[in-house]
Amino acid sequence: MDFVVVWPHFNPILVRFGPLEIHYYALAYIIALIIGWRLLRRLARAHPPVATGEQIDDFLAWATLGVVLGGRIGYILFYRPIFYFHHPNQIYAVWDGGMSFHGGFIGVAVAILIFCYRRGIDPWRFADRVAVPVPIGLFLGRIANFINGELWGRPAPSWFPFRMIYPESGSDVPRYPSEFFEAFLEGVVLFVVLLVASRSERLRRQPGFLAGMFVMGYGVMRSIAENFRQPDWFLGYFAFGLTMGQILSLPMIVVGAAMMWRAHRADQANHAVTVSTLD
Repeated sequence: MDFVVVWPHFNPILVRFGPLEIHYYALAYIIALIIGWRLLRRLARAHPPVATGEQIDDFLAWATLGVVLGGRIGYILFYRPIFYFHHPNQIYAVWDGGMSFHGGFIGVAVAILIFCYRRGIDPWRFADRVAVPVPIGLFLGRIANFINGELWGRPAPSWFPFRMIYPESGSDVPRYPSEFFEAFLEGVVLFVVLLVASRSERLRRQPGFLAGMFVMGYGVMRSIAENFRQPDWFLGYFAFGLTMGQILSLPMIVVGAAMMWRAHRADQANHAVTVSTLD
């Protein structure tokens, strides 16, 4: 069945109070941070505990700064440095979109390192717990992308059962609804995998394993989803048909795998020492 629909022209502004506007995009970040904060409080108490509830409360502000500053700076540097160099007044217009996950990831990683150093917390174990709720924000962020009518997909073949026309793309070519693909892969699938893995005390005892699973998992999911997403018009394709999203995700796959390998080897070494001591 050939099912083609036109993007319904959502209003990106949820409510307006005089000069104050609340955008769906900003609401997605707020809801994700609140849900992630509540889940992180629960995960931090799981054996072996890594932080107190009060410390998690304090980290919420650090995470917010890391996501917003890192995401915006990353987008500016990775995607449109020349544009923002000539239009510095647009740097602060985050309500219009323009956030990079890879930049936000770096921002939160830096926030974790500084926060853990100041609080005397093991950053590897803390990062393991922080990683689990992150896909919630990815899911909500992709839904907000759809509401904004941005990051639309590549032209879809006629046999694909659900295609969408995005008038904002400048053509009436039916495309993949790639925002939903990314929401499912980066949000739903990755969250389920991490949540199930986090229930294993053995994996929780391997500092850095869950964080590495997230880093590698995101890199894989994003690389797959990019095959359905139209590259930004101002970037296009790079060598071998890669997109900027894939170029930034490939190192994550390598780094994430290395983190998991390191955590597993450390756990094996600790287990061998324990057995030797008992003998």
